[in-house]
Amino acid sequence: MKKLVFATHNPYKLKEIRALLHGLFDVLSLKELNFPEDIPETGKTLAENASQKSRYVYDRFGLDCFADDTGLEVDALDGAPGVYSARFAGENATYDENVTKLLEALDKEKNRKARFKTVVSLWLDGKEYLFDGKVEGRILLQRTGGGGFGYDPVFQPDGFSKSFGEMSSELKNRISHRGIAMNKLIGFLKSNGFTNED
Repeated sequence: MKKLVFATHNPYKLKEIRALLHGLFDVLSLKELNFPEDIPETGKTLAENASQKSRYVYDRFGLDCFADDTGLEVDALDGAPGVYSARFAGENATYDENVTKLLEALDKEKNRKARFKTVVSLWLDGKEYLFDGKVEGRILLQRTGGGGFGYDPVFQPDGFSKSFGEMSSELKNRISHRGIAMNKLIGFLKSNGFTNED
């Protein structure tokens, strides 16, 4: 089975991605490469961070690799937290701390419009390919649901009455920013004969 490294230490992201790829590839995490280090993310955009991570692994291990970077953009906060979404409440902030800071920043704010964006960088046979995904929605007044991770319990995508945190993983993967970007990647790999399918 063709191997692809997913440049992440995040077990929640890894679970989502493996479900999306559903057996088309053998997805290896950084942990399975015995690589415990954090890859620096010094880019000013999601694309720069995703590219930095995938290129780092490709150069170090010589393995085909993809990495993603995701940001939550909130209109009332002028697009913040954006590229700093994972460390909105501080460098080693927990998901809960980030969500708490977001809700406090939006206290009494009527404009709750927001969007999730993901950029995936794929290094394959020495070339880079970029895929993106976006989902529009709003920030809820409080957490709902115990599923997902990160800002999922407070993000409600347009056209749905549930937060990402209330949705099944199957539904979220179908409509989410990461799901959209990954489906573009999967379509590219299939159309270029890189999958394990006959």
